[in-house]
Amino acid sequence: MGLSAKQLLYSVLALGSGCAIVFLLYEKIGLTFSCYVAVPVVAPIALCGFYSYNGMGFREVFTRYMKSIFRNKALVFQSGGYREMTAEIRAREEAAKRAAVKREKEERKQVRKEKIRQRINGMLKKSIRKTEQKDRRKYGRTD
Repeated sequence: MGLSAKQLLYSVLALGSGCAIVFLLYEKIGLTFSCYVAVPVVAPIALCGFYSYNGMGFREVFTRYMKSIFRNKALVFQSGGYREMTAEIRAREEAAKRAAVKREKEERKQVRKEKIRQRINGMLKKSIRKTEQKDRRKYGRTD
């Protein structure tokens, strides 16, 4: 399980380019800064040999990523029937409000009817009691 030819080639290229950059810049900016300059050059070369995603190499993945960032067109929303849809929603809401008002009126009406029935029953019971009392007094019966 050694390196493939592609991996070997790119690792040699990365090592060679890194050494060349460090040896050229060592005397001018020092060892640390020359290594900092070499890393951004060496890393993509090494990735080309070792990195793969869904069967694509690093170059293809990187170019597709850059295209997706910079070449994509803006997605614009174009409504279809927005006014009709809002009118339909408003109509439904108004119908629901009207139905709720109608239900409330019916409930109030039922409550009023029930109160009237209770009053009438109370008055009937009261009048029945009075007539029974009169009959008892008149005829002298006791129950």
